[in-house]
Amino acid sequence: MTEPFVLRRETQIAAPRATVFAYLTDPSKILSWMGSDATTEPHPGGLYLLSGIGPRGVVARGAFREVVPVHRLAYTFGWEGGQEVPPGSSLVEIDLIERDGGTLLRMTHSGLPNEEQVAAHARGWAHYLDRLTSAAAGRDPGPDNGVSDNV
Repeated sequence: MTEPFVLRRETQIAAPRATVFAYLTDPSKILSWMGSDATTEPHPGGLYLLSGIGPRGVVARGAFREVVPVHRLAYTFGWEGGQEVPPGSSLVEIDLIERDGGTLLRMTHSGLPNEEQVAAHARGWAHYLDRLTSAAAGRDPGPDNGVSDNV
């Protein structure tokens, strides 16, 4: 049986896995495509904290569960002050697969509480994965105006 409230996304990025991995774990690189402040401790149990996401400047918080450099990340995820998806209540898993001279990013976001949250996070992930795809490939994704209803 599959879990009902799971979001899955894939994107092909014209960059090596090491570059994409850095854009997912290095705070200065993360800020080129998402948020206004980032703190990451990419080791199991380490902090994942990203501030200033979207037009409301919300804060995402979680903890890394799995870190396999250039291959895989898994971290808990949620919104500070969020009642439906509080910090640590969901799980983001990202696999980086070498493909077609670049990297296939395969993301699964599980533990979301309902269809509305899946839809809201789908809009947010679509926006931010597009920005990540540009940034990691060496293009400027431009200013981030966020997604007005991504949380």
